[in-house]
Amino acid sequence: MAISSTINKVSLNIADMDRHYYHSHELTVAQHPSETEIRFMIRLIAFMANAGEQLCFTKGLSSDDEPELWQKSLTDDIELWIDLGQPDEKRIRKACGRAQQVIIYTYDERKAKVWWEQQQDKLQRFSNLKVVHVNAKGVDCMVKRTMQLQCNIQDGDVYLNDDSSSHSITLDRLFGY
Repeated sequence: MAISSTINKVSLNIADMDRHYYHSHELTVAQHPSETEIRFMIRLIAFMANAGEQLCFTKGLSSDDEPELWQKSLTDDIELWIDLGQPDEKRIRKACGRAQQVIIYTYDERKAKVWWEQQQDKLQRFSNLKVVHVNAKGVDCMVKRTMQLQCNIQDGDVYLNDDSSSHSITLDRLFGY
């Protein structure tokens, strides 16, 4: 019998001074059995950095045809495609062809550096692509079945806290618009 996903309830308050976005979100987010706590938190951070009424989580790891997050228009066009980690060039090309904007969030510094060195020249041709490295050491300790998170974003930095910890997260743009 397969292990089922863990369902996490996230109460999230976002104050994004860079985009003038101030909103509360009540999220139900599934954590795939193979997904690590750090990857789960990077998905949440990607949501926080791009939050909007139409942005939503997808099937993620359970589907090859969908990103981790996307934002669709009312006509079902993909406005924003968000992937995590180190996707291959074929997947990036497909995403850039289907979506108006594509953002890749890398998070494992050692792996991301090697990946970026290998992909950098190949990705120069995509004008609708942005690659961002997330420095979020220690945020994996925040993962609980029920979370209440406060997120403040200012000058590209994310400040995230809950009842017991506080973290400063930097989003370093490697490439893109």
